[in-house]
Amino acid sequence: MIKTLAATVVLSVNLLAQQGSLTGRVVLDASGEPLHHVEVLIVQTGKSMQTGDDGRFRFDNLPAATYDVVAHLHSLSDQRKSVAVSTGEATVEFRLKLAAVREQVTVTASGKAETTLETFLPAASLDSTDLASKSATSLGEVIENEAGVAKRSSGPGSSRPVIRGFDGDRVLILQDGLRTGTLSSQSGDHGEPVDANSVERVEIVRGPGTLLYEGNAIGGVVNVVGNHHELHAQPDKGLRGHATVLGGTNNNRRGGSGGFEYGFGKWLLTGSGGAIALGDYHTPLGRVANSHTDLQNGAGGIARYGEKSFFNFSYGLQDGTYGIPAQDEDEDEDEHEHEDEHGHGPVLLPFRRHNARLTAGLRNLRGPVESAQVSLNYSDWKHREQEGDEVANRFFNKQLVYRGVFEQAVRGRLSGTFGFWGLSRRYKAEGEEAITPPVDQNAAAVFAVEQLKFERFRLQFGGRIERSAYEPAVLDSQRRPRSFTGGSGSVGLNAPLWRGGAFVANFTSSFRAPALEELYAFGPHAGNLTFEIGDGALKRERGNGVDLSLRHQTQRFRAEANYFYYRLSDFVFLAPTGDFDDGFPVARYSQGTSRYRGFEGRVSAGLHSNVWLHLGLDTVNAELFSPARPLPRIPPVRQRTGLDFRYRNLSVMPELVVANRQDRTYGVETPTAGYAVFNVKGLYSITQQHFLHLFGVNFFNAGDRLYRNHLSFIKQFAPEIGRGVLFTYTVRFF
Repeated sequence: MIKTLAATVVLSVNLLAQQGSLTGRVVLDASGEPLHHVEVLIVQTGKSMQTGDDGRFRFDNLPAATYDVVAHLHSLSDQRKSVAVSTGEATVEFRLKLAAVREQVTVTASGKAETTLETFLPAASLDSTDLASKSATSLGEVIENEAGVAKRSSGPGSSRPVIRGFDGDRVLILQDGLRTGTLSSQSGDHGEPVDANSVERVEIVRGPGTLLYEGNAIGGVVNVVGNHHELHAQPDKGLRGHATVLGGTNNNRRGGSGGFEYGFGKWLLTGSGGAIALGDYHTPLGRVANSHTDLQNGAGGIARYGEKSFFNFSYGLQDGTYGIPAQDEDEDEDEHEHEDEHGHGPVLLPFRRHNARLTAGLRNLRGPVESAQVSLNYSDWKHREQEGDEVANRFFNKQLVYRGVFEQAVRGRLSGTFGFWGLSRRYKAEGEEAITPPVDQNAAAVFAVEQLKFERFRLQFGGRIERSAYEPAVLDSQRRPRSFTGGSGSVGLNAPLWRGGAFVANFTSSFRAPALEELYAFGPHAGNLTFEIGDGALKRERGNGVDLSLRHQTQRFRAEANYFYYRLSDFVFLAPTGDFDDGFPVARYSQGTSRYRGFEGRVSAGLHSNVWLHLGLDTVNAELFSPARPLPRIPPVRQRTGLDFRYRNLSVMPELVVANRQDRTYGVETPTAGYAVFNVKGLYSITQQHFLHLFGVNFFNAGDRLYRNHLSFIKQFAPEIGRGVLFTYTVRFF
């Protein structure tokens, strides 16, 4: 026994002797001044921290190995360096400057910080600099030109992202990792409000995000990150914050926002707020009446971080109104004889959302679990649909979501995450468009995602079991309680091929329960321009898919090519019957086998030290097998070509966006012509040790091109916005 104890002591000493530290400093390249609040990430471990006032950082207890280290701050160039850590202390210095392309860091793809080169699913991250020129009041408007992302809308205030052709609840919208609680997935005229200037970043994961989040997220996940400090679980000493003002032509866009974080001791106080308003927008054909929108928002929070534990509480409020453009009554009645008969006047949708969130956790634990975090998010959403002073419909959605995540300690090659998730929802609609009864929805799930690291590749595998139950308040032969239980699983490979290059492959089997409206809808739905009939006997939806990705990232050349193929059995879709009822075409929710396949490609190449070329392409082809026909509202092929001319602190970025004609349509869906839109953005930056000033101008649709969004419910009479200019000024202090 004494020999065994002695051997254990010797082994422990040897292991400790093989650990080292990594220290470093981050400075501004032009002046050599230290930069604080720079995010420093060790790729292989997922550990990250921020630099102090002296620009320094330190990681202790690192096993002997060679690590890739990334330093990231706002619009400055990210630097990625390889550092060998053995016994003792290794040091590294980063010098940041303005850059045309930056390393993207995401937490949504895997639940912890990692670069988009290392992720298993294709991901993108838009930080505050990227968002500065995308001021809008709804999420679809903000990210519509990202690879694989289009927008569905009934006007500027109601847009929602469509990823790889998937819409509705097949695309999951999150705020800091949990459901937002809106009703945007249920109708084409329900918006997903967001003030892009009030958030830290927006992260997009393309492909089934079923394991860590929810089973319904077959198309992808969009995560609006507002609590930036929560991602690092450490207090940032002192004051940091931001402020933005903006104004523009065409739709008289104007607004402002700001936010701060103040850290002292182990405590952190946060606050943010803003307002943005847009008037009716103009197209080459004239003004689109009732397309105006406004949004006000505010949030505050308090957090405490100790060595072993932390908590964060926050409260937020969104309040706004947006209009739904209506067809001109003077339009040819013969051509539109089946349009909505209820349109007595302009429809406005005032909305309000209260949101309270509590996150608490333990970290730096010893044992099989390294850290644990539990989050609870309560949202109270309500909106009205009114014509003048008359309220036609009211919608209410009260929702509690909870999620627990446990990070496993690394054991040899194995690391991973497991956890639980649950939802309790109370939904109610009142009025002539209350086509669904009040419904209580409850759901629960457990999940695990594991990773094996080998010398030449990494494997990821995991599973999720989820149960969802609906209890309608009105019971009859068609509206009865339903419950669905199913499992999802995936396996992925990430294999580095060369320095900066990787091949990634994923196979996913997903489970999706039918949505509330698919089961229980019955009546005229003006938001989708359809008389909808649900089917209370729908079965669960099962999908199997493959994602293949080839990536390359160096300082002067970055490229990504993604191919995907999904086959979904018992796919739920709206099938037109050819009849009309109450002024709308009648459609029933039915099931069949469908197939989605497509491609996304992006290239950024440095043609010269001051000139960059940016290329993008995305396409999706989706169809039913029986009956054999294309699926509705699938975005057309799009190409993007842009240049970035840089001289010192000035950047000028012309861009051409080209979309093909979309004539692969379903039923009475209207084809759309192809188009080419020319935009020019300009950005002038002033970078100092504690301040970053950004002066931006966005000259959009410079040629005043008349074009229509194929995914718009009102594209026949409401084209997209014409020529205009948006001016922005942002200051960030840190």
